[in-house]
Amino acid sequence: MATFLMLGKYSSDSLRQISSKRTEKALKLVRRLGGEVRSVYALLGDYDLAVVVDLPGNEKALEVSLALGKLTGISFKTSPAVAVEEFDVLAARE
Repeated sequence: MATFLMLGKYSSDSLRQISSKRTEKALKLVRRLGGEVRSVYALLGDYDLAVVVDLPGNEKALEVSLALGKLTGISFKTSPAVAVEEFDVLAARE
């Protein structure tokens, strides 16, 4: 499984629909599509949400990002994430 950081931005419609029920539906959707949500954070600044999720790969990350957008009305910027310890090992290779 690969780790992805999903940064979300609310639309005005998605703001009005915030609820714990929608959050639970979103978490279930990720699981149904083969992923595991590690954590979710509300943010201040350029993005409103940060979701850390493990997924089988890039194609599944794209599928999850689009499906969550359709379900919630939140637009996501999804990027692969590598633990810094793993990055250090990769960066040290010649």
